Amino acid sequence: MSNGLNEVMQNLLPEPPATRLPADAEADQALAAAAIAGTDEAYKAVAAKYPAYSAAWAPLAANALAEGEPVTAYAYARTGYHRGLDALRRNGWKGHGPVPWSHEANQGFLRCLHALSQAAATIGEADEAARCAQFLRDSDPAAADALT
Repeated sequence: MSNGLNEVMQNLLPEPPATRLPADAEADQALAAAAIAGTDEAYKAVAAKYPAYSAAWAPLAANALAEGEPVTAYAYARTGYHRGLDALRRNGWKGHGPVPWSHEANQGFLRCLHALSQAAATIGEADEAARCAQFLRDSDPAAADALT
């Protein structure tokens, strides 16, 4: 007979559906061209033309981190993160639930979230760094694994 002390609680509520951001073919093409150029100026041009496109902000944040400019990285990553949150909400996300890494259009947001965690850690914002790292893992453990 079980006393219930060693039983695992089971969540009976359904998991929210995964959110998949829509692709933006024009912005994707511009980003691909910027990647070929490989310069921050090329990425900045994409971010200026498509400011709501998180994928444009992610390489700027990553490059700033690589160049030892964590405050600049934080600004780029936070911009891409917030623009990504806006897009997620417009596409049915309710503040929780999966944001699959395997869906390419989600990767810009997830990369910004990762960069924001790294930049926050570098400037001493430990709580923000931990919150972002956990949010990334909660969104999709595969994203956290791929980016760390």
